[in-house]
Amino acid sequence: MRFDVLPRLGLRSLHRIGPEPDRHCLGPQSADETMPAFLPEIASRGRIALVGTGFVADFYMQSFATFPELRVVGAFDADATRLAAFCAHWRVSARDSLSDLLRAGPEAPDLVLNLTNPGSHYAVSRACLEAGYPVYSEKPLATEMEEAEALQALAESRGLMLASAPCSVLGEAAQTAWLALRRGVIGPVRLVYAELDDGFLALAPYRNWKSPSGAPWPYADEFRVGCTLEHAGYYLTWLMAMFGSVTSVVSASARLAADRLPTGAPAPDFTCATLFFETGVVARLTCSIVAPHDHAIRFIGDEGVVEIDQCWDNDAAVRLRRRHAIRRRLVDSPFSRRIRIDGRTHPKVARWGSTAMNFALGPVEMLCAMRERRTCRLSAAFGLHLTEVTLAIQSGAGHQTMRTTCPVVAPMPWAAGP
Repeated sequence: MRFDVLPRLGLRSLHRIGPEPDRHCLGPQSADETMPAFLPEIASRGRIALVGTGFVADFYMQSFATFPELRVVGAFDADATRLAAFCAHWRVSARDSLSDLLRAGPEAPDLVLNLTNPGSHYAVSRACLEAGYPVYSEKPLATEMEEAEALQALAESRGLMLASAPCSVLGEAAQTAWLALRRGVIGPVRLVYAELDDGFLALAPYRNWKSPSGAPWPYADEFRVGCTLEHAGYYLTWLMAMFGSVTSVVSASARLAADRLPTGAPAPDFTCATLFFETGVVARLTCSIVAPHDHAIRFIGDEGVVEIDQCWDNDAAVRLRRRHAIRRRLVDSPFSRRIRIDGRTHPKVARWGSTAMNFALGPVEMLCAMRERRTCRLSAAFGLHLTEVTLAIQSGAGHQTMRTTCPVVAPMPWAAGP
């Protein structure tokens, strides 16, 4: 399937309209200086295979439409009925088995996406790595730390790339905030408050939620795996890229509405953790499917606050709020200015449901890294540290010292700045 023959689903213009009255501009003024380097470079390495055609697979397909260089060469799912519906909707070649999907030849993939249920992530990723293919896995990389470590070791021994979602850290909102912090718009960052609350999900009509190709939302897996393993990474990846390794975690967790959920032994539906970073920054990260919807993050510095209201939107507004001493009072300004990066960044997708994220940014980063023979920004070591910290948060086991570390992550070229 080639995406240049399909409508560009939800792609918004990459050109910026003139400066807004409250806009604080970052980066070079020339559009040529900020052209995304990856757009023309992945044409020769753009063959993708999908394992798993459930609910999340449709988000990837919509996102792939923003990169015409990509081509999905095949898909496999253990559920033949689901596979048929997905492939008919997206006009993708259905494969009879995983081995068929991974068969060598002119249609062999450059990258395999593991979009199976979390309980299958380890086995499927292992099989793909053993077959000699780099893997981009949906989150979590694995549900047990030992399995995640085994995958990293296997990928390293085979000289293969391994990465895991989420990839929103590569998106415009995260990169804009990061560039602003590096440029010191609020002085040294001391503290971060991050919220990932999704409302009282037990009463939501989640049984009626379906993807464009008709896949039901996998509520049983979502409740069993838990909102922390599913969602903490959306902000944790940002914090790791910006502030480095988490050295220790102090966490608490609870099952507050387990009696209202349809699955036995659900994971904690509330976690709250204090994260201590090697750079001295401290962050508080809260995840729940109980509290009212709140996906805000606030970076608190000596001279003000950088804030974002949504992490599931690559184009979410990044706002700067200054701090002022007025007579005998210290106040955070009731007025804020939006910060933007001038020039082009990356293709956007229209909002579908609760998200407006380009899920293709992670796979594209991997393909570019392979072509350029460099380390992927979402490396296996990055994913392993993400897994350890996320599991520590969900455990609610109080103070825990992390064993793994996070490699240095480079900003995107269009957000590198001087």
